[in-house]
Amino acid sequence: MKITTYIISGIALIVLIFNATKIDFEAPLVNDSYTAVITSIAAGCAILIATLIRVVRKIDRLTKK
Repeated sequence: MKITTYIISGIALIVLIFNATKIDFEAPLVNDSYTAVITSIAAGCAILIATLIRVVRKIDRLTKK
């Protein structure tokens, strides 16, 4: 499970970086730039969720000892 969360975080980071390059900062909520903003936010959420899963697993292991 730990490796899976790292893989998900890595893929989400790649998607986040790719979409950040596609954002037009002059008009970020127009056409393709809007899609890039939404997918960047989604990738950030995926990274956050994967990190939370790792932390919860670690806490679970420590409380069982």
